Amino acid sequence: MEVPVVKLPDIQANKPQIPINLTRVGVTNVKKLVEVKRKEKRPVVLIATFDIFVDLPSHLKGANLSRNFEAVDEVLEKAVNLPVYEIEQLCSDVAQSLLTRHEYATRAEVILKSEYVIKRESPSTKMECQEVVDIFAEAIALRGEGENMVVKKLIGAEVVGMTACPCAQEIMRDNAKQELEAMGIDNQKIAEFLHRVPMATHNQRGRGIISIEVENNQFVSLEKIIEIIENSMSSSVFELLKRSDEAMVVQRAHNNPKFVEDCVRTMAKNVVREFPSLADEAIITIKQVNEESIHRHNAFAERVATLGDLRNEISRE
Repeated sequence: MEVPVVKLPDIQANKPQIPINLTRVGVTNVKKLVEVKRKEKRPVVLIATFDIFVDLPSHLKGANLSRNFEAVDEVLEKAVNLPVYEIEQLCSDVAQSLLTRHEYATRAEVILKSEYVIKRESPSTKMECQEVVDIFAEAIALRGEGENMVVKKLIGAEVVGMTACPCAQEIMRDNAKQELEAMGIDNQKIAEFLHRVPMATHNQRGRGIISIEVENNQFVSLEKIIEIIENSMSSSVFELLKRSDEAMVVQRAHNNPKFVEDCVRTMAKNVVREFPSLADEAIITIKQVNEESIHRHNAFAERVATLGDLRNEISRE
């Protein structure tokens, strides 16, 4: 006996009651294991969270969201056999696959977020420890003429560090000078002491963020981005420190006091220096958030510019 075939209606293809275009329709918080290969190093396995979207024209009631899962699984399955060195390229592959599957869409967007473990040594005792940084990647695929697609890729990281306030330190420096003068210490010794011993100030836990957006096949090193952010603050922070390490971190931070604005400008200068081969059209976004210790508010600074604009500004120094 033959079983009758029942054709279910394609509800998504119906016309909506309110026919307007939607910018993004998709799914969020899709978790996948992603293996990122590294030249001459062990591969890194990420527990990555994907947000995946397409645009939806006004004549369709809904998007077939199961196709989004198919696109992610298809690309990640290929990654098992083909080396993947860039998470932003992985996002790009998924975005292009989405456009292929959603023939009505003109734009597809894929966002990946994960944690990335890096090895570090404590500054004095050289103990090995692991530090966790947040990394993210995005890709936007735009449908061009015919079968052509324009793809924009973004890669970035957020790193925690430490800053020391220059303003409060100058106040404490002036107070120390007055106290030493009252004790009868001569000015030359006072100047030498203040040069060798950094004054107290209040500290902040800083979060530096850099993202770089490029088109098509330009490569951006994630490791360089992380290094630039780490070196932009008063000092790096470490998960494991002995007493001599603590002393070195505190002294290093107080010898290198920085405002939130200083951190952003330092990052901008180092991005220009470390990425000489990137095109002028690359879009650089730099942010710094300092969580204040003696205020209830946080301090914030940001710069968004093309790499060409930053190069021009810094060359005029």
